[in-house]
Amino acid sequence: MTLALQQDGTATRKAKRSNLSSARLRAAWLFLAPMMIALAAVAGWPLLRTIWLGFTDANLTDLSQSQFIGFENYLSYYDGEAYGVLVDAEWWNAVWNTLWFSVISVGLETLFGLLIALILNAEFKGRGLVRAAVLIPWAIPTIVSAKMWGWMLHDQFGVINEILLGVGILSEPVAWTADPSTAMWAVIMVDVWKTTPFMALLTLAALQMLPGDIYEAARVDGINPIRVFFKVTLPLIRPAIIVAVIFRSLDALRVFDLIYVLTSSSTSTMSMSVYARQQLVDFQEVGYGSAAATLLFIVIALLTTITVVAGGLKSGEGEQS
Repeated sequence: MTLALQQDGTATRKAKRSNLSSARLRAAWLFLAPMMIALAAVAGWPLLRTIWLGFTDANLTDLSQSQFIGFENYLSYYDGEAYGVLVDAEWWNAVWNTLWFSVISVGLETLFGLLIALILNAEFKGRGLVRAAVLIPWAIPTIVSAKMWGWMLHDQFGVINEILLGVGILSEPVAWTADPSTAMWAVIMVDVWKTTPFMALLTLAALQMLPGDIYEAARVDGINPIRVFFKVTLPLIRPAIIVAVIFRSLDALRVFDLIYVLTSSSTSTMSMSVYARQQLVDFQEVGYGSAAATLLFIVIALLTTITVVAGGLKSGEGEQS
């Protein structure tokens, strides 16, 4: 009799928890519904229209005259010759430039952001002021910072050349954003300067969530601080770092404004977004440019999925940490 009552009580508690979880789930969807509807209207419809235009011969002069042409913007053959985005050497050059820019810039920003976060997490006089100062580059609009750095890197009027010539590092001025051998590195340098504070901010937030007693125990046990960092700190903040890397990778893969302001449509730095803009606006080939934009979306989606899977980021990992 007692066993039966216990089983009934357990079943009742499970049913209540199940009902509570269902109620919370319904409430969550109810609160998310307005945002999802707005997102579908603002982002979903333009995305679907872009994908559709990629299958047409739409031209900017008269979009109403566009006709469905299938996959010809992506790949087609005429008289034994291949045409389309997938066989365009400039497109693959833009893909390479974008991936190279993303890997180097995000890698450097993650490293520098982690170092800055560790410094800002320490106790020292004036820490609040330093934290505020570090965020200034990130707060400056990208167009403004790109234009500012464009003047600083100018071969005739730039202060960078003036300083390097003054200390004897350079013997003649360098056109940092015009020379194909230095243009991409100049763009990466500006991007690292601007976005490292973002990575530092997210990493610092993760560091400040860590319990202090584990570090006190490590100090008492006399464990080397470097070992503590690699064995304790880094594993605990890894989910936050992965999220930060995903956010920055999404931003870097679709980079447009920074590259366009600094180097315009130069092939040495042209990103996938700059390539799509060139086809859409300069050449007025809306169908072809939409095909390139669709491929950009697919590349970003694939690389984001790979990053999440490779990083082992799961929905419950943050809670377990």
